[in-house]
Amino acid sequence: MASTSPGYGITIRVEGNPAAQPIALITATIAQAGATITALDVTDSQLDKVVIDVTCDTIDSAHADQITKALGEHPGLIVRKVSDRTFLLHLGGKLEVHSKVPLKTRDDLSRAYTPGVARICQAIVDDPSDARRLTIKRNTVAVVTDGSAVLGLGNIGPAAALPVMEGKAALFKRFADVDAWPVCLDTQDVDEIVRTVQLIAPVYGGINLEDISAPRCFEVEARLRELLDIPVFHDDQHGTAIVVLAALRNSLKLVNKNLSDIKIVLSGVGAAGNAISRLLILEGAKNIIGFSKSGVITRQMHSEDQMQQWFIEHSNPNNFVGTMGEALVGADVFIGVSAPNVIVESDVAAMAPGSIVFALANPDPEIDPAIARKYASVVATGRSDQPNQINNVLAFPGIFRGLLDANANKITDELLVAAANAIADCVKPDQLNTSFIVPSVFDPNVVTAVATAVRNCV
Repeated sequence: MASTSPGYGITIRVEGNPAAQPIALITATIAQAGATITALDVTDSQLDKVVIDVTCDTIDSAHADQITKALGEHPGLIVRKVSDRTFLLHLGGKLEVHSKVPLKTRDDLSRAYTPGVARICQAIVDDPSDARRLTIKRNTVAVVTDGSAVLGLGNIGPAAALPVMEGKAALFKRFADVDAWPVCLDTQDVDEIVRTVQLIAPVYGGINLEDISAPRCFEVEARLRELLDIPVFHDDQHGTAIVVLAALRNSLKLVNKNLSDIKIVLSGVGAAGNAISRLLILEGAKNIIGFSKSGVITRQMHSEDQMQQWFIEHSNPNNFVGTMGEALVGADVFIGVSAPNVIVESDVAAMAPGSIVFALANPDPEIDPAIARKYASVVATGRSDQPNQINNVLAFPGIFRGLLDANANKITDELLVAAANAIADCVKPDQLNTSFIVPSVFDPNVVTAVATAVRNCV
């Protein structure tokens, strides 16, 4: 059975007669339905009735409805209300703006706004570099999307993408004290995206591109890097690649294999797959076989897209032609950044001894991790409810902290590798095991280590 998740947590208010033992009835019903009870509170108790709030994690929305229905069908119970805890968390959004300076007196206003602020404006006119010193630019990042490739949801547009971008901005603040703001653009035209970001760039010290579909994302990033004097980072590419490299480096230690010797099968050669391949090859990988929706990528192919053409020229050195299942026979590593359930149990069973499976599709991975663990030595996913979560939050906060602190204006592949090594090194030798290949996202040392590595590369 699939795992329950706090992402589908609900609180159900139930009323019952004390004589009917409603608490026992509620807990038994929910447990039988396969949910996980996380809290139970009696909110009202009288002689003839008791009101209970029970909070539980469910598998998905349909499972939550099933539990609610099961409780309501008991003659001794009345379901008063059901609250979706994730929707409650998002009411009114997840961000707000606070002033860093007091605004209590006329003197405060005179310095923060007119007439005193004019002196600051003139200082920037005289020396444009003072914008970093005297404005929010020194610590502010734009999280830019067109909503065309959001999580596992696809092309849902800018408004529906906003909750994700809010969350990203909240993570920037929580982990690296970087002030980030969502910029959701109502266009999917490359020229318009590039021009819009160029126009708003004076406010920001960095640009984080997010959830823009391939291959457009490659052109957007490349053009902005040419146009702007601030760093441009596409997290779906580079953030994922950094954490994958860190996780693979530590995983290979556990199975005593070298990156240069292993066979890697890659499912998904879009933004993330290309970036992962670039870093792995930069670090010595020699045998990556990639699969798109159309099948295996071979040396005979040609693409007008520069990034896709790079992958064609640098992958599949033996020109393998066959299915993904056939490619996985004897493979050392599977990396999935594609879609749910693209491989099956027999595929993992056919891999080499000491195999490594990174099934990173979200929210549903390329294979059930419980099945993969039957055969693979190391299994990682993109989910927070599974061990070895390959989570970009290990990378992007520290990277931007380092870039902003260094007043950097560009990002190099060497910088990305340094960040990956910093993340990997946060797992000490006595901590490293098959269920702990990357540090916790809540490890305070990660941001500091990554930021330091970035500053040293600038």
